[in-house]
Amino acid sequence: MPHAILSDRALIRIGGADAEHFLHNLVTCDVLTLAADELRAGALLSPQGKVVWSLLIGREGAGYVLEVAAQDVADFAKRLKFYRLRAKVDISESELVSARVVWGEAPLPESARRDTRFKSEAVHRGYAEVTEGEDAGWTALRVAHGLAEAHLDYAYGEMFPHDVNLDQVGGVSFSKGCYIGQEVVSRMHHRGTARWRVMVARGAGLVTGSAVMIDGRNSGMIGSVSGSSGLAIVRLDRVKDALDKGAEMIAGDVPVSISFPKDVSFTWPVASAESA
Repeated sequence: MPHAILSDRALIRIGGADAEHFLHNLVTCDVLTLAADELRAGALLSPQGKVVWSLLIGREGAGYVLEVAAQDVADFAKRLKFYRLRAKVDISESELVSARVVWGEAPLPESARRDTRFKSEAVHRGYAEVTEGEDAGWTALRVAHGLAEAHLDYAYGEMFPHDVNLDQVGGVSFSKGCYIGQEVVSRMHHRGTARWRVMVARGAGLVTGSAVMIDGRNSGMIGSVSGSSGLAIVRLDRVKDALDKGAEMIAGDVPVSISFPKDVSFTWPVASAESA
């Protein structure tokens, strides 16, 4: 049965008369169009447009529930309260849970919501009291779909949403009004200047944290690994140049091939940009 139990998660609940307006004008995703049976990716950005917290958001009655990494919950809730100001918003924090994730033909967990980050596969999540974690194919599923997770694949404060494919999974709205960092992200999107992307690397003996070297230059890093495949956040222009020239790409001591994940809409850059 394809499923996973992720025991390192926590929930923050947002309620009150202004909850929807508060969240919609704070995080990157569209909160207004969120269906009751969905979980949607989103992020809170720095003013410079970098991801400083990532989340999944779902409706819960008249309010919302945010799923975050357990290690983030206290600081994230504190930051949300900082932005609350005079808004009529209630924020409750630090409920540690296990997220039970199922896909394929597996029976759905109680109160399951669809994880909308996956376009061509039905993936659902439900929450329960913390139990021992079990991966059972979750990493392989993430790798195939190019789904990077904070802490596992990238550090906060270093990546734009495009760098970690948030724009590909419904995690960024380009039609709503302002949110923190919106101007930078919108400019990057409309000018097509995103150079870093999450791709799929393949090679025997891949190791998480290995630098991807192309022509002697550090051009990315390997993230989560499942078997001979792993996530790689890489410079697209350098990968394209390597493919055009037949140049070798190395991660650690391992020759690798790099390809697109499932369901992404971006493609190779039209021309290489060798600016830093």
